[in-house]
Amino acid sequence: MISKSQQSIDNRQQTGADNSQFVECVPNFSEGRNIETINAIAEAIRSVDGVRVLHIDRGEAANRTVITFVGPVQNVVESAFRMVKCAAELIDMRTHKGEHPRIGATDVLPIIPLKNITLAECAELARKLGERIYKELGIPTYCYEAAAYLPEHINLADCRRGEYEGLCDKMLDPVMRPDFGGEEYTEQAARSGATVVGARNFLIAVNFNLNTASREVAAAIAARVRASGEVCRDADGNVVRDAEGKAMRRPGLLRGCKAIGWYIEEFGCAQVSMNINDVALCPIHTAYETVCAVARELGAEVTGTELIGLIPEDCMIEAGRYFAQKLSLSSVTPNELMAVAVSAMNMDDLCPFDIETKVLSV
Repeated sequence: MISKSQQSIDNRQQTGADNSQFVECVPNFSEGRNIETINAIAEAIRSVDGVRVLHIDRGEAANRTVITFVGPVQNVVESAFRMVKCAAELIDMRTHKGEHPRIGATDVLPIIPLKNITLAECAELARKLGERIYKELGIPTYCYEAAAYLPEHINLADCRRGEYEGLCDKMLDPVMRPDFGGEEYTEQAARSGATVVGARNFLIAVNFNLNTASREVAAAIAARVRASGEVCRDADGNVVRDAEGKAMRRPGLLRGCKAIGWYIEEFGCAQVSMNINDVALCPIHTAYETVCAVARELGAEVTGTELIGLIPEDCMIEAGRYFAQKLSLSSVTPNELMAVAVSAMNMDDLCPFDIETKVLSV
């Protein structure tokens, strides 16, 4: 997959019997307001030949930036190391504030297979990168998803639980401390926090905007729709527990996704913030329709959809077909179908949605 605006990473590498391995990297940084810092990190990524930055998504309210870049395997890994070093030099977590959960300057760093490489191979790359980040930079590092050493570290939310402010205490826990550099809360750890490095398949990050400023309403919608569901409570609001004392949960309406609710002051509205981990189980149009339905039940409306980062072309075309059929529209070409999806989900509610730069094509 490459951006429509980057249809050819290198045409010479795409012809003949090409066994070149390509990966995508989508790091998240705890900085969304200082343009100079964001540009410096992007330049650190571009400093390695063969690496292309496809998209930079900066969120001021969340104080977070997502950068998408691709290239040959070893080039991307080297770029990733350089950007972590740059971010650690420019971002001081001791003064960071933002809406999005975070644990470090380079908060999460996933390596994603694109061409001629398996998820298992990406996991091994991630482990080696995580070890190098600690050994050479002194930054505590978790390995998550396919690269996880411990089952307790598979889920990003578990690695990040307690956020940056809880990192010092987590280092006292032999299970939940970072995989590399987790024994001592050093001056470097205090400044940069921890980094969570891993390997995963493609993920769609999307926020559904609501016509309410209520964080509680957004959180209630998120709890109803996410795969993990919500904790069961009795009529008095007490948590219902099973015979072993564990909190009982009501399954969510959607599979293959995670979601939380928050209020974004920059936009003056609450959002349901969702990560779609499995587009086969949870197409974006299904997520949109489900969030809309639950919002209406709770007296709110979805006003639009904010895509963070990029989305595969086939997901947009599938959504376009769904909405075209629902609205009895005769859209035929891929671009027409994608335009239908953008309009139906109001994907330009907060800012213009450019199909050429936001959509990945196979």
